[in-house]
Amino acid sequence: MKQLEALVRQANTTLNLDHAAPAGGMKETPVKFVRKGDTLAPTTEDETEVARVMQICNACRYCEGFCAVFPAMTRRLEFGKADINYLANLCHNCGACLHACQYAPPHEFAVNVPQAMAKVRKQTYTDYAWPAALGTLYQRNGLTLSLATAFGLALFLVLAVMSTGSLFHAPLAGNFYAIFPHNTLALMFGVVFLFAILALGMGVSRFWRNVSPGSASGPAVAEAAHDALRLRYLDGGHGKGCNESSDAFTLARRRFHHFTFYGFLLCFAATCVATFYHYFLDLHAPYAYTSLPVVLGTLGGIGLIVGPAGLFWLNVQRSPLHGDAAQKPMDRGFIALLLLVSITGLALLVGRNTSAMGLLLALHLGPVMALFLTLPYGKFAHGIFRSAALLKWNIEKRQPNPVQMGAD
Repeated sequence: MKQLEALVRQANTTLNLDHAAPAGGMKETPVKFVRKGDTLAPTTEDETEVARVMQICNACRYCEGFCAVFPAMTRRLEFGKADINYLANLCHNCGACLHACQYAPPHEFAVNVPQAMAKVRKQTYTDYAWPAALGTLYQRNGLTLSLATAFGLALFLVLAVMSTGSLFHAPLAGNFYAIFPHNTLALMFGVVFLFAILALGMGVSRFWRNVSPGSASGPAVAEAAHDALRLRYLDGGHGKGCNESSDAFTLARRRFHHFTFYGFLLCFAATCVATFYHYFLDLHAPYAYTSLPVVLGTLGGIGLIVGPAGLFWLNVQRSPLHGDAAQKPMDRGFIALLLLVSITGLALLVGRNTSAMGLLLALHLGPVMALFLTLPYGKFAHGIFRSAALLKWNIEKRQPNPVQMGAD
């Protein structure tokens, strides 16, 4: 143990762990690690902190079996920007390592892997965002911007409905296209959707090139997809779950993530099926309550209420040591949009045969458009970047360990 602490103190000195300068002495200057192939050195305080923490963890390795971050860490002796970005997005912020760490606060080494990773993870969403200015704007004012965009677009659509006549009308048997023509909706949301796909694709492709993953094999892709779809690393590395506000383990976060993820997929599947019905089977909306698009959309909407509501509750209750407080507006902005989309969507389904259908439709389409506009710059991006990091890990662990200092 004394030898281990000596190694950790050496890493501490090298990486400027001492936050205050010695009395009457000079303050240490942090080392900026640069790996060959990096385009930029990690010059931010958050990146330097991750490098410091990883050096200490490399000397300890108690948490090596918890998740993919630690075996990936042992394949490195130094940490450049690409390594730090990769490891930060590989971290699922389960909190297990924080509660197991003997050097966690209030220890003088102040090792807090989840918090350090969360800060860099948020930074990567801005660094790789396309266009970059939009990423910065959303992360600074995530909740405010989300709600303002949703209500602004909803108001615009409400005014558009009013411009054609009364906001309330005779029941139209659920025919949305009597309010907004099909081609108009398809053009509006098609452009927004394609922009979101383009922006996400540009961002993750830049991240992918920077982390230099190597060639992907079929087994690596399959295992990465399996890990992502099961949210494997939200089990804490032992199957008992995450730590939220205390040392107690809970699978609540993993379950609420599953409700949210699969609820979103079901809603997307409902849209795809409806598109197939419209263009290929010549079956046009409105569809019966028992039809496949409506059933998929209803189940997805329920999932997008249960999941985000649970995640919001956990976000409020979670210990501040487990994440980055500056990221909460971004997290809550995404949760708010998901809840608005699902609540207004189910309300529209219930009220589609009433005279308020036009109003309900406008109130639903506003949050939907706001959600797709902000997807590349908010919390949704973490799913894309984390999937890329999982794929890199599954490629990397099939390659020989370059340092031979830890088990994969």
